[in-house]
Amino acid sequence: MQQKPPQITVNGHTIAEDSIVFELTRLVQFYSQHMPEDQVRAQLPMLQQRAIDQAIGSRLLFEEAHRRDLEVTDEEVAKRLEEMVERSGGRDQFDALLARQKLTEDTLREQIRRGRRVDKLVEQVVADAPAPTDADIRAHFDAHRDEYNRPERVLAQHILITPAGDSPSARQEARERIESIRQRVLDGADFSDMASDNSDCPSGREGGSLGWFSRGMMVEAFEQAAFSLEKGGLSDIIETRFGFHLIYKTDHEPGRPAEFEEARDSICDFLGHVARGELLTAFVNELRSKARVEIDGVAAPATPPAGRRQ
Repeated sequence: MQQKPPQITVNGHTIAEDSIVFELTRLVQFYSQHMPEDQVRAQLPMLQQRAIDQAIGSRLLFEEAHRRDLEVTDEEVAKRLEEMVERSGGRDQFDALLARQKLTEDTLREQIRRGRRVDKLVEQVVADAPAPTDADIRAHFDAHRDEYNRPERVLAQHILITPAGDSPSARQEARERIESIRQRVLDGADFSDMASDNSDCPSGREGGSLGWFSRGMMVEAFEQAAFSLEKGGLSDIIETRFGFHLIYKTDHEPGRPAEFEEARDSICDFLGHVARGELLTAFVNELRSKARVEIDGVAAPATPPAGRRQ
């Protein structure tokens, strides 16, 4: 955040600054996926206020879920814990993560139980959200057709060699290493194998595959090289802030207009999300109208100003 978060109390409970920072970080990450960095910066004051509103809303949902004493079984908690252990890479890595965060497993289990209780409350609140009709989906598609156009995109693999440091010798060593790799590929070595054995990018585990990507998703120098290559082409050495890259282009699709049936499921999901969001916003606003909310010691409005969603 650009400035220290305000001190917020909800029904006498102080909201931790970390909660506001978490909400703001999540919002900035989401907006960064959909607009340029300068526009995100311009939106920052609005995003800061939304982060505050969402932190307040999260606290109100927690209190309401606790008041309703929604049941969460030990089996549900155990299942969620097992999923977290698996995502961490196993029990040893999971225990190390708990130690770094200074958490005990019992504390984490209780956090999981509280979180699942809030999830169940939200599920109840949005259960009656209407499903979008065919007419709704078609109308949205007609009004936003350009947003669903398929952009030009590339399917590529890459190898990244990151210098061991900022010194000229480290950079030269990295460049010589990738030059050697490039020559081996030109001599017939399999690109996927070379990526698996040498790349400093996590994609190396998948043979360097980056999947499909469109313009604006990669750093400029990398993007220009990838889109200018012929299908099946191998790039020269590309330097970015991440290091030195070698790109192998496996496919290329030109942009094309959207087709309704292709966009249908995505629109249905989007409209359903909007409907559920409206119900949840109304529910949180109702809770807030009955709550005691203070920001820096001053009583806050009963609900957020009109036009600003939770």
